Amino acid sequence: MKKEKFVVVSNESLCSNVYKMVLSGDAQGITSCGQFVNIRLDGEYLRRPISVCDYDKDSLTIIYKVVGSGTEIMSRAKAGDEFDILIGLGNGYDISESGATPLLIGGGVGVPPLYNLAKTLIKNGKKVTVILGFNTADEVFYENEFKKLGADVIVTTVDGSYGKKGFVTQALPDSYSYFYTCGPEPMLKAVYKATSTSGQFSFEKRMGCGFGACMGCSCKTVTGYKRICKEGPVLRKEEILWES
Repeated sequence: MKKEKFVVVSNESLCSNVYKMVLSGDAQGITSCGQFVNIRLDGEYLRRPISVCDYDKDSLTIIYKVVGSGTEIMSRAKAGDEFDILIGLGNGYDISESGATPLLIGGGVGVPPLYNLAKTLIKNGKKVTVILGFNTADEVFYENEFKKLGADVIVTTVDGSYGKKGFVTQALPDSYSYFYTCGPEPMLKAVYKATSTSGQFSFEKRMGCGFGACMGCSCKTVTGYKRICKEGPVLRKEEILWES
């Protein structure tokens, strides 16, 4: 974990209540796909944890949905504004287990952390399929960005207004070597039941500190309690215990 100052390069709306922010600064503290950052916001007591969409050593891209006062403040940020950000938080996806034909499954704002993962896997010669799940056509984003990377992309909408009608689990291909997923917990639970291989799940939890001190985001696994902000957010399929 490192604390760095980042400057807003751009902050644009992608679709209904979803924004993309590009920041410049020292991002070398981010070491793997699937990690997150914690952003300090003026007037807010707690930092806001946001997944990393893409990064290099000098920049950071995040995509976030406006759901409360903190993200509403972020949506008003303009080029030149500065943020105090904790970077390199949590564990990321382990790409060593991907096999030749990995499947990436994202739901809503669970889509962004899969972007850099897809980029990395494709650079490593993997044939990547991505399923992007949304409620309706107005919420769809980043379809073309994944296609430009060279991924095979399937979009699902619950209401059938765009792409394949239904949930992400109804669009699973017949075969894949491994899977990675991120999204709301009901979706993750459905993916757990529907998938035929091992895989990795990125969980979303309310976090107090974001770096393992407060224990507020602990969850029970087959090997004991783990903190989503520290030992997570990525957990392997085999260690997950679902609350009834």
